[in-house]
Amino acid sequence: MAVAAYGFHSVNNTKVDAIPDLSENQVIIFTEWMGRSPQIMEDQVTYPLVSNLQGIPKIKNIRANSMFGMSFVFVVFEDDVDIYWARTRVLERLNYAQRLIPEGVVPTLGPDGTGLGHIFWYTLDAPSYDLGELRALQDWYIKFALQTVPGVSEVASFGGFQKQYQIIINPLKLSYFNISADEVIQKVRANNNDVGGRKFELAGMGYIIKGVGYIAQIKDIEEISLKTQGTIPVRVKDIATVQMGGELRLGIVEENGEGEKVGG
Repeated sequence: MAVAAYGFHSVNNTKVDAIPDLSENQVIIFTEWMGRSPQIMEDQVTYPLVSNLQGIPKIKNIRANSMFGMSFVFVVFEDDVDIYWARTRVLERLNYAQRLIPEGVVPTLGPDGTGLGHIFWYTLDAPSYDLGELRALQDWYIKFALQTVPGVSEVASFGGFQKQYQIIINPLKLSYFNISADEVIQKVRANNNDVGGRKFELAGMGYIIKGVGYIAQIKDIEEISLKTQGTIPVRVKDIATVQMGGELRLGIVEENGEGEKVGG
């Protein structure tokens, strides 16, 4: 009777999962360094991260993947380790490992979802929009709205074109004006910025002064001054062509053979 009572209690209280989560207890570290070959990613990013993460308590093993412009490190912990404790330990080591990798390369932790957390795919159906507009709609509106849904850990975008400003430099004009490509990058970066001033009081009222300098259109980039020869400024438009384009893609997403799609 005691065993029957315990069995009845267990049947009513044991959680039942249609698809039990048997995935490994792991923390994923993702690092992006676009334009670099897999060998460079392996030598300068993946290897320093893996060698530094060794020694964290309760680690089962560490696996890594290096590909064009991207590095993935999978830190697998023992099954009884709390996932948030594991993420905290990995984050502590990453703060130190930041000094071992090239400047400007920032490794980030993946979402705290499991291998079975990939539960839903969707695509956007809007015939009057092009692929660039659909991707912008996905990245800046739909994605943020879905991330507020309880239980959603991450929304990953796919497909389409990620819009970007592209500066196509003429190397002959760079040589003629004696300007390096690094100078162009630094000037554009420095001119895409808002700066704060001080408070100015006039007639008993206080006014806050600021300089508005964020790039809002292609013309703003074209008018950026790179250097001055005599009294004549050399602008970006004098040595390059500025256009709006899409980021380099390594693949496409298609639905039912009917053409490219954008979704998440």
